[in-house]
Amino acid sequence: MITVVQQLSFAAGHRLKDHEGKCRNLHGHNYRVEFHLRSPALDSVGRVIDFGEIKLRLGGWIKQHWDHAFILAKDDEEALRAVSMVSDQRLFVLENSPTVETMSNFLLRNVGPEMLADTDARLVKVVMWETADQFCVAELGD
Repeated sequence: MITVVQQLSFAAGHRLKDHEGKCRNLHGHNYRVEFHLRSPALDSVGRVIDFGEIKLRLGGWIKQHWDHAFILAKDDEEALRAVSMVSDQRLFVLENSPTVETMSNFLLRNVGPEMLADTDARLVKVVMWETADQFCVAELGD
């Protein structure tokens, strides 16, 4: 089995409204994400997928939706209202609390399949760092 890995970085704000500590406040992180992709066979050039395509497709999605945006839960009415009061503020609303677990799983199960649909490559694992020493691994079961 051959897996290719592309790392990307982005900055975003969020809050965990039901958190018992300081993360219930609006704050931000410099995230790093690793995309792990596999394919049933290598292409005619000998690749799972071109790294430029990963950057374009998955990195492009992050740049368009999450980079320098606030990522909030749909039930976080107070923060949604506050962020919406800032003109031209970028906002992405998730179904659940924007933990690193929720975000990495969203990339794995929603963004990957959508952005790679017309390729043979499959996103099988996402590793996302919230800080330099804290990360989450979301992966598909085989």
